[in-house]
Amino acid sequence: MSSLKAVIFSFFWAFSLGQMSLEQPEKSVSMTLEKSATISCKMHNGDFYNAYIHWYRQKRNKNMERLIYVSTTTPANRHIDGKSKLVASKNTQTSTATLIIKSLEKEDEATYYCAYCDSTGWIKIFGEGTKLIVIPRDKNLDGDFSPKPTVFLPSPAEISLHKTGTYLCLLEKFFPDVIKIDWKEENGDTMLDSQQGDIMKTGDTYMKFSWLTVTGQAMGKKHKCIVKHEFNKRGIDQEILFPSIRNGILSRKMTVCFRIQYEELQLLFTINSAYYTYIFLLFKSTLYLAIVTFCLFRTTAMCGNGKNS
Repeated sequence: MSSLKAVIFSFFWAFSLGQMSLEQPEKSVSMTLEKSATISCKMHNGDFYNAYIHWYRQKRNKNMERLIYVSTTTPANRHIDGKSKLVASKNTQTSTATLIIKSLEKEDEATYYCAYCDSTGWIKIFGEGTKLIVIPRDKNLDGDFSPKPTVFLPSPAEISLHKTGTYLCLLEKFFPDVIKIDWKEENGDTMLDSQQGDIMKTGDTYMKFSWLTVTGQAMGKKHKCIVKHEFNKRGIDQEILFPSIRNGILSRKMTVCFRIQYEELQLLFTINSAYYTYIFLLFKSTLYLAIVTFCLFRTTAMCGNGKNS
């Protein structure tokens, strides 16, 4: 490629990236053997009607391979062993392309990418990819496999010593292991720099944690942990809200003070109850003693009168 072509290519490539993008809404698609799986791809800010949408597949530790493409509203088919295996289609009303993989086999498990390629072949933009997970027929997917969050707030020691605060979000008991975690301010649109732990397998499910450290003025703002997963309820991203560090610590101190006061009152009540119970039992014992003494004296007096007569 000449220098002029390279410059033109770089310009159009950068311009295209800024104007048009491909979104693959599903991070993963799980489906049982022998059934069909559907993967979608949506174009933003582009000429979808005239676009050529290609589909690629990358298996683990393998090179990416092109499978099929579609250019019109007429679906494109790819046959394997005389049977329709792949179907690619376009919906111009929603600017969405779909790929259907039929009669799933274990070797179909891979990450599938949609891609836009212009007529010159110079510009090619890929989606983020969707991982297809092929599940054995005996595995039940009727349970709740969405991530279960547990939140941890910053410690007072960290805030006082380091002038920072760390939020930690622990996600457990989810399947499959494909998950995306982002952090934002409550009313913000910018993704914040966060840390991610490794995904760990626990039995038949997985767990992962992510944390965000904030400083300065951000400590007075609320933050949220956004979790994207295939089995989120109603397909909506989870948004886990964390209180502002200053208010959160103040609330926690108030809770601790209330707990201490409550425990002191409870202890005082227990002591007073024991004291009054002791007084009541002492009074009861004294009364019984007086009654017994009175009866004894009365009996003695009656017996003495009998002898004198």
